[in-house]
Amino acid sequence: MPRSRKGRERRVAGNPRISRRTVLRGSAGVAFGAASLGVLPLFSTPDRQQDPKECRSEDRSADDKRLLVSNWPGYMDEDDGDYVSTLTEFSRRTGIDVRYTADVNDNLEFFAKVVNQLGSCQSSERDLFMLTDWMAARMIQVGWIQPLDPAKVPNLHANLIDSLTGVGWDPDRTYSAPWQTGLTGIAYNKAKVKEVRSFSELLSRPDLRGRISLLTEMRDTMGLALLAEGADPADFTDAEWERAMERLRKARRDGQVRAFTGNEYIQDLAAGNIVACEAWSGDVAAAEDENLVFVTPEEGQMIWSDNMLVPNLSPHKANAETWINYYYEPEVAAKLAAYVWYICPVKGAREAMEKVDPSLVDNPLIFPTEESAATTHSFMALEEFQIRAYEGDFADVAGG
Repeated sequence: MPRSRKGRERRVAGNPRISRRTVLRGSAGVAFGAASLGVLPLFSTPDRQQDPKECRSEDRSADDKRLLVSNWPGYMDEDDGDYVSTLTEFSRRTGIDVRYTADVNDNLEFFAKVVNQLGSCQSSERDLFMLTDWMAARMIQVGWIQPLDPAKVPNLHANLIDSLTGVGWDPDRTYSAPWQTGLTGIAYNKAKVKEVRSFSELLSRPDLRGRISLLTEMRDTMGLALLAEGADPADFTDAEWERAMERLRKARRDGQVRAFTGNEYIQDLAAGNIVACEAWSGDVAAAEDENLVFVTPEEGQMIWSDNMLVPNLSPHKANAETWINYYYEPEVAAKLAAYVWYICPVKGAREAMEKVDPSLVDNPLIFPTEESAATTHSFMALEEFQIRAYEGDFADVAGG
C-alpha cells in the first residue's frame, strides 16, 4: 500500500530507465468513488468467476526471459552510483529482463484497471502485481490468481515469518507471497503544526480544519475510526461501524478533511498543502524530510501486508516464481528493507541487516518489537453483503 513520492517505470538489462509520475493528483476522491461503486457487484457476479486451471496460457519463461511487474510507488531500491539495486542484481543473476512499473496507487483504482480482463479470462498484460491482503483474498476467491509451484519458491515457505503464515484466505500461501508489511498511523509536518497524537485529534482539532487528508483505503481509514470509537476493527458490530462512520461524516461536513487520497499524500504533506494526515509507515522515512513525523496514534494502528500475486494468463509464471524466491533470500530482503523501511516478512533478514546497515537492526518500523506489535490491529474478514454495505458507506463519504 501501501508508497512514496514518485512512481517509476524502468526496463532493466541494458536499456535506459524511464521515470514518470503515476499518481493522479487532485482526482483521487472521484476516482475512488467510481471504483468503489463499480467493485461492489462484480466480485459476486457468477460470470466473473474463473478457474485458474482453465484460464491460463503457455508459460514461455524458459525461452522468453521477461517479467512484467506492477507495484506500489516507493517499494523498490534504486541504482545510485556504486550502489546496485536488488532489481538490477536480479536481472544480472537470472538474465530476466524486468519491466517494473509503479502503477498501483490504490487497491480499487488498480482493480478498475484489470477487472475487465481478469473477469473475462483475458490477459492483464502483467506477470506479477502486489495488492493488499483484502484485495488479494478477493481475487484469489474468484479464481483470478495462479497457484505458485512450491518447488520453485522454496525460500518463501522456509523463510516467511511466522506471523504471516496460516492466514485464513490463503492458509498455505498457495497463491500469495507477502512483499512488505506496513503500519497505518498518522503523520504531521512539525514545521507547520504542533504534534498530532491521535486519530480523534486529526478529525476534530480546529487548527487542522481543511488541512488534513485521509486514505482511500477503507480498511485503513475505518480501522482507525473504529479504534477512535473504542471498537475492535477485527471484531465490530454494525452499531459500532455506524458510530465510526458518523464521526467520519461529521469531519467531512465540517470541512476538516481536505481530501481522500491514495499514495500521493506525502508530497502535499512536505509542501504544506496539508499539515497532518493518515499515513503509511514507510512513506515518511522515504521522504527523507526532517519535518515529517510518523506517529502511532494513541488509539492504536492498523497492520497489513501487500502480496505478490501471479494473475491468470501470465506468460512468464516461472520467471515470477524466480523473482519471489529471490526476494525471500534474507540478504536480498534486508537490502530492500533498508531502502523502503517497511516491516520485512523474511526470516533471517534481521541478522543479515547487521552487514547491510547495522543502524537498522533494531528499527521497529522494519523489525517490530513486542511492544510495538501490541499496538497493531487487523481489519476483520467481511462477508459479501458487508463488503457492499461498508464500501458503499465509505465511498459516499470519501467520494463526496
